[in-house]
Amino acid sequence: MKRRKPKKVAIALEVQWGHKRHLETYAGCQRYADEAGWDCSITPTTPNLLRMENGKPSFDGILARATPALASTAKRMKVPLVNLWLNSPTQNLPGVFGDFVSSGTMAAEHLIGRGFKRFGYLGFLRDKDAGLQLTGFRNRLKGEGLRCIAHRFSRESVTDKARGWKTFIDDLGKWADSWEPPIGIFVVNDLFCRYLIDVCRAKDLHVPQDVGIVGSSNEPTICASPPPTLTSIDLSCEQIGYRAASLLDRMMKGAKPPKTPELVPPLELIPRQSTDSYAADDPIVSRALRFIAESAHRPIKVIDVANETGVNRRTLERRFSESVGRSIAGEITRLRLARAKRQLVESGSLLKTVARACGFRNADHFHKVFARAEGITPTQYRKKRQ
Repeated sequence: MKRRKPKKVAIALEVQWGHKRHLETYAGCQRYADEAGWDCSITPTTPNLLRMENGKPSFDGILARATPALASTAKRMKVPLVNLWLNSPTQNLPGVFGDFVSSGTMAAEHLIGRGFKRFGYLGFLRDKDAGLQLTGFRNRLKGEGLRCIAHRFSRESVTDKARGWKTFIDDLGKWADSWEPPIGIFVVNDLFCRYLIDVCRAKDLHVPQDVGIVGSSNEPTICASPPPTLTSIDLSCEQIGYRAASLLDRMMKGAKPPKTPELVPPLELIPRQSTDSYAADDPIVSRALRFIAESAHRPIKVIDVANETGVNRRTLERRFSESVGRSIAGEITRLRLARAKRQLVESGSLLKTVARACGFRNADHFHKVFARAEGITPTQYRKKRQ
């Protein structure tokens, strides 16, 4: 018997940009392709990738950030196409996208949990994903009786030759002037968190004590440096790619495309330094929180926090508990554990090194505190998360 030829599939995702979201989406597509035995090619998003060869189209299916020209050519040549670009000008294509409403909800819940009562959103003006993020963010806040101020800007002002860059930064500064800190901000993607942090520094606003920031996409290099590291939402792009390839497989086998896009929920929110502090309106408590956030990796004690604020220990502990809902010692431990969790996942350091870097007395003390708080040991946590 003749062996059946593998399906030829074009993957046109603009991976040359190097963004994690594009590369992970490609990885998910390719993982499914390997399981299905497809013959895949990375191609540019151009209609020229489709041509007739021996009376048949050059590809059996396409996974793409679909442009209007590519979508039109695929339709004319009757080649199944699955779109992975939510902001594509072409409508009514079968597609698989991230659930951006859910990511907005996730960001709101995280910032509410950090004690913020005032909120903002920074995102693109006309992009669908930004609009959906803002919807999810606002709806979750509304459920708590809270409101959000949004600053949206044209993508063209910061792309290509960035002709509108000065206006963009000036407008961002004016928006920051309108805030009443502490405030929690959700940002359309991680790179724009860095722009926002630069503006905060110029305005003498401290991140995270005055401004807590949550990004989107979890781009590793952008999130990791420079300090503060960025809290960000992993959009589960590999799963988006895998499910898009699964949909294409069904379509190549003759199934009708679904009438509505398939949405993939975000994987998780990864907390880092940009939301490490708890927000408080009490200025004395805010000063204490700032000192703890900046010093928890050292062996500080409650009396050190009281000395820093110039308030006696008993008074500070009372005001702290009323404002934050936990003790000063509890906040020091919380931040030490948050830092330790990041190091366990993001580095291969020995436990004693992690313990020392996060302000614990020794590895044994770290082990006991971690197991009591998390219900598992540091080693088990590392294996589970890595």
